[in-house]
Amino acid sequence: MSDREPLRLDFLKAAGLADAVRQPLAGDASTRLYERLTTPSGVSLILMDQPPSQESAVAPADATPEQRQALGYNAEARLSGGSVAAFVAIAGWLRAQGLSSPAIIAHDPAQGLAVLEDLGPDMFALHQGDLSELYGAAVDVQVGLHREPPPAVIQAEGESWPLNLYDALAYRSGLDPFLDWWPQFAGLPPLDEAAKAEWRELWAPVLTRGVADQPVFVHRDYHAENLLWLPQRSGLARVGLLDFQDAVAGHPAWDLLHLLQDARRDVPPELETAMLDRYLAAQDGRVDREQFLADYRALAALNAARILGRVFARQEVLFRRDRYTAFMPRTWAHLTRDLQAGGLTGLTDWFDRHIPQEARR
Repeated sequence: MSDREPLRLDFLKAAGLADAVRQPLAGDASTRLYERLTTPSGVSLILMDQPPSQESAVAPADATPEQRQALGYNAEARLSGGSVAAFVAIAGWLRAQGLSSPAIIAHDPAQGLAVLEDLGPDMFALHQGDLSELYGAAVDVQVGLHREPPPAVIQAEGESWPLNLYDALAYRSGLDPFLDWWPQFAGLPPLDEAAKAEWRELWAPVLTRGVADQPVFVHRDYHAENLLWLPQRSGLARVGLLDFQDAVAGHPAWDLLHLLQDARRDVPPELETAMLDRYLAAQDGRVDREQFLADYRALAALNAARILGRVFARQEVLFRRDRYTAFMPRTWAHLTRDLQAGGLTGLTDWFDRHIPQEARR
């Protein structure tokens, strides 16, 4: 029995759910665990268990870059450390905006436990065929979220959480692990200091572009496995939102590129183009089209490199999570296309010299 099981039992009893039938659900690469709860009356709920002790510290809002680096990856990257308080506060704020995040049935942030509304199983990732309606609705959610500046601190459900800026250090902390993890995964010699220094110099302008002058609410993991289709609801509420606890204030292209260059599923290029056009048309001239698309391509390239190194290669090397190898060719294709379309010729040359084609698998 898990050493957290007594905590779960006490929590469920206090929430009036001691009689619920519990079924473990498949996890992801995080330290969170989920169970489906079915009450005696047939209501389906979700138990979220995020052990606080399994995550490194998060950064205070006023922490310097040096202090964040000393605290570790969560602080550097502006992650929430899986905080249940963050999830609860952001969920409540999103619902107040007319969006579909799970209602909070019960929560105990100190113990890392919460019971959530079950929004159902209809993930975007399960849909095939004409995806225009689903992706159009997801883009419209972005339009709605970007209409007003986000609050500095999100408050809801009796919890509060700072919406920190997604800054250059946060980008760098996700990007630079590629330098170590991809060579290990691909069986290449370690990169020398000159190659690493050149990498950092080449990416520096992209990091600068990524720090938005007018930041918006950024979900941060806005892709087809974290979005649910709820056609029985109306308007923006037709898109169910999950896994938003790491939200930040950042560039308006960041969530769009996660949606339209999904590492886990193919999004046809013509659909990507149509959805970018949809987003930009809704801005009514408030956004410079060419500048936005240039930022989108540059940040999409950065994100692809981040996913390949920090997420996929690291998970494979450390934990042998072989499911990620199936996503690597798609992500390399995204990276190659974005470097070319974004005019990032120096980075294209860097990859050609240091990561040969046979090592991009």
